[in-house]
Amino acid sequence: MPPDAMPLLNAASIEAGYGTMQVLWGVDLDVRPGETVLLLGANGAGKTTFLKSLVGLVDARRGSIELAGEDITRMRSSDRMRRGMTYMSELAVFPDLTIEENIRIGAQALGHADPGRRMEELYQLFPVLRDKRRALAASLSGGQRKMLGIAKALSAEPKLLVMDEPSAGLSPLLVKEVIRVLSSLQGRGLALLIAEQNISFLEVATRVFVLEGGRIRFSGTVAEMSGNEALHRAYFGLK
Repeated sequence: MPPDAMPLLNAASIEAGYGTMQVLWGVDLDVRPGETVLLLGANGAGKTTFLKSLVGLVDARRGSIELAGEDITRMRSSDRMRRGMTYMSELAVFPDLTIEENIRIGAQALGHADPGRRMEELYQLFPVLRDKRRALAASLSGGQRKMLGIAKALSAEPKLLVMDEPSAGLSPLLVKEVIRVLSSLQGRGLALLIAEQNISFLEVATRVFVLEGGRIRFSGTVAEMSGNEALHRAYFGLK
């Protein structure tokens, strides 16, 4: 993808918070079509607040958000989703519904013309879900719930999938499995924005933004970040 490609998502000077507490201070971030962007930061850095501002669950007090060139800053969350941006929270699924119901709801909520066809495609991508499609999501292991969360988010064929800490609560082995699945999604025209504190996700990223104290402290390619020893020591304790 050319570096000057028009952004699919462009967030400029975003400020947001809760009540009198400001969490984000002038955050700039963009995602180009088909690429995977990693937003790295420790707990409390503001990652979740930023993602929620993108999808309309938290109001941006200042700044602008564009999706495919359209200003969506004040748009309802449901309308943002219909324009091609889906959100996967840490919880990701409805535990009291079956696997099939979770996926079907994800497709129907965003107006997919043929939910049945899309479900079959997702079962091919996640065969373990097909085998358990009548089971409640609550019965799944942590790793399987993450897979279901990804399938549910993909059910309406979004242009951009926004993910909040897909590694949360998973063992290192299951984190590797999630990374493998995300890697398999690349090259299909889907853009990913992943907020994480686990640097293992650098494996699937094309560009990286580091958020600390509600501000972007670094942005660049994975190679540029890998060569920045001071950044590694400061934020990740790496040598």
